[in-house]
Amino acid sequence: MKIASWNVNSLKVRLPHLTQWLADAQPDIVALQETKLEDARFPVDELAAAGYRVAYSGQKTYNGVAILARDEPRDIVTDIPGLDDPQRRILAATVGDLRVVDLYVVNGKAVGDEKYAYKLDWLARVRDFLAAELERYPKLVVLGDFNICPDDRDVYDPLAWGEDILCSPPERAGLRAITELGLHDSFRLFEQGNQHFSWWDYRQAGFRRNLGLRIDLILISEALKPAATGAAIDREPRRWERPSDHTPVTLELDLGAC
Repeated sequence: MKIASWNVNSLKVRLPHLTQWLADAQPDIVALQETKLEDARFPVDELAAAGYRVAYSGQKTYNGVAILARDEPRDIVTDIPGLDDPQRRILAATVGDLRVVDLYVVNGKAVGDEKYAYKLDWLARVRDFLAAELERYPKLVVLGDFNICPDDRDVYDPLAWGEDILCSPPERAGLRAITELGLHDSFRLFEQGNQHFSWWDYRQAGFRRNLGLRIDLILISEALKPAATGAAIDREPRRWERPSDHTPVTLELDLGAC
């Protein structure tokens, strides 16, 4: 089984890229972020023609998350219980034997900004939500755009970034609190080196110069760790015309091993 995550940075703009990539990569489950579409405008028919059932939670212009799967997503959750938040940033669904949670984590703007405080609070609430999900669903996959570099290996220039937004110790601690529930960064099960990125700024020839960050993650529960057979970052879509600033990240699972 192949699972993927991709911040498409506007599904309306990137739908041709998505359908091309689906045909090429043949993933079984794909989590999308920043769809930037109201639910009424979600391209259900186009994705059905590509072979995917969908669950989605969107809003106009900003945010928006979706899960595409070969099997029908069920038991769908679009909000963290008790969090009254109009921003569409979380989507959970069961696909086959897997529980899949798609996250578009708050950016935070700048350390000390009110949006930064919102990000840290949001991460804490997500951690509590995931703890409850993990109790109910041992085979849990949590994936998406985390807007946090887990450590300095995930930053093209750690000295330049220092403790700025996406790299600050409180943000990393918030992510670590999530992984300490018993979730593993699947990419790091296979690759320990640096210079592996999933996002590059459009400015300053960021992609060509590989001035990137690894902020798109696929986390898996302890129960799924024996099933992980490979993880990758597919840089090819970032080379296409008018690309998203993110590129897909993927995980291969052999579910017969768990």
